[in-house]
Amino acid sequence: MKWTKQKVNNLFFLLGVGVVVAMLFTFDVSFVELWEHICHAGYWLIPIIGVWIFIYGINALAWQCVIRGTEKEKKVSFLRIYKLTITGYALNYSTPVGGLGGEPYRIMELSKDIGNERATSSVILYAMMHMFAHFWFWFTSVFLYLALVAIGDLPLNGAIAIALGAVVVLSVLAFYFFSKGYRNGLVVKAIRWIGKIPGLKKWSKRFQEKHGDSLSKIDEQIAALHKQDKRAFYSSLLLEYVSRIVQSTEVLFMLLLFGIDCGGGFGGIMLTFLHSILIVAFTTFFANLIGFLPMQLGVQEGGFVLSIAALGLSAALGIFVSVICRVREIIWILIGLILMKIN
Repeated sequence: MKWTKQKVNNLFFLLGVGVVVAMLFTFDVSFVELWEHICHAGYWLIPIIGVWIFIYGINALAWQCVIRGTEKEKKVSFLRIYKLTITGYALNYSTPVGGLGGEPYRIMELSKDIGNERATSSVILYAMMHMFAHFWFWFTSVFLYLALVAIGDLPLNGAIAIALGAVVVLSVLAFYFFSKGYRNGLVVKAIRWIGKIPGLKKWSKRFQEKHGDSLSKIDEQIAALHKQDKRAFYSSLLLEYVSRIVQSTEVLFMLLLFGIDCGGGFGGIMLTFLHSILIVAFTTFFANLIGFLPMQLGVQEGGFVLSIAALGLSAALGIFVSVICRVREIIWILIGLILMKIN
């Protein structure tokens, strides 16, 4: 059977639908408890879900910076990129192995606009930028935590110190490897590394022989963005970093819903927002360490409970936050799947 792009699109669509159905029946709480959580959120669900319109918009702008930095001749509209951003993340939430389902879909769709090589390089570059910004977010969150410790707002014990140290070490290592990848490209090396996995050596060799020139050109395009268009590179990185900060507002909304505002007023709400940043940072760090599960089942929930408990808040609040975030993910997955079928 010949796999056309439309058939692959349908396969991705059915995969997403299947995962959504599975998620609805595998919540850690009963449907009665789930409905109680949703009712408790009430009208706060509107800003919790709505803020992702802006988050995905920032992600799309970051990706557009990458595309413009690597593709000078053909222009891709922002709405086209925005749509592929939402659908790509919907598939990332739905698939295992660190959420890799969205990248092949984005390459397949974007290749209609700028060709396969350019599409591949821009998608890989954006995926690298997305993760690179993650590490900067986690790295700077360590110093935010220490600043709040210094003013007596948060505790610091041996276990927390070890965890913060681990984040710093892993982030510094990541900065080194990302810098190598941005300077020299990484696609060819990645295919060679895959060849070291038992059973994949012959496949890796055949793939390199067949697509060697294309892989080298993709690596050249990856390296060119950092060397030739630093403005596009750092604009994309900054936008991706800002999207993590904006993402923290959904946790802020839920904390305010529970009456947690650190004393109220502008200062109290700002302190609560800083706590929200730390909750998102710790949870995403934990979830990405074990990112091979579809929708990171159980990992995200555990991350929210642990991170919220580390700030001295109740485990019940952590469960509520994780459940509402899961509901928000399902809603945006459905939106992404619908967009897949809209030209």
